[in-house]
Amino acid sequence: MLNRANRNAVAAAVDALAPAPGNVVADIGFGGGMGLALLLDRVGSTGRVHGVDISPVMLDRVRYRHRRAVADGRLALHEASMTDLPLPDGSLDAAMTINTIYFVPDTVFAELARALSPTGRLVLGLGDPDAMRRDPVTAHGFRLRPLAEVHAALTAAGLTPVDHRRVGPGPDSFHLLVARSATDPAPPPPT
Repeated sequence: MLNRANRNAVAAAVDALAPAPGNVVADIGFGGGMGLALLLDRVGSTGRVHGVDISPVMLDRVRYRHRRAVADGRLALHEASMTDLPLPDGSLDAAMTINTIYFVPDTVFAELARALSPTGRLVLGLGDPDAMRRDPVTAHGFRLRPLAEVHAALTAAGLTPVDHRRVGPGPDSFHLLVARSATDPAPPPPT
């Protein structure tokens, strides 16, 4: 269900992340695991994908589904919170996280920045805050942040927002925010 509901957003996030063969990348809060499959395809046989999720059920499902990539060392799975990533400083060329920031404190932005290399990039996906306010389920534990607040939190964590993409039609479409490590001298990717 998670893969079906988020298919377009996850595929667009992987496109925005633009991982290259040989990159070390992560899908943080991977849910149904669709992003992991797409990332494995993009980084190829010389790259490595980290999957981080707090759900043992999701980890077990993905571990079984991608048992060959796990056995080959191309996929490393971690049961952990995104507020305390089990990854060394500067170890990721790129990371993505979709529909996760509703449930974590602002310290998560610094944690994501910590794990990125000096040329690293992040794609953060979130539903349109105004549209989500109309969904009754978001009254139960969701922290809906205005986009300006998310941009400010990224910047405060040492990341530079470089692109804002929309997935889907209309004003309620999904948001993808692309950021780079503040130390990255590279220009933003074309949109």
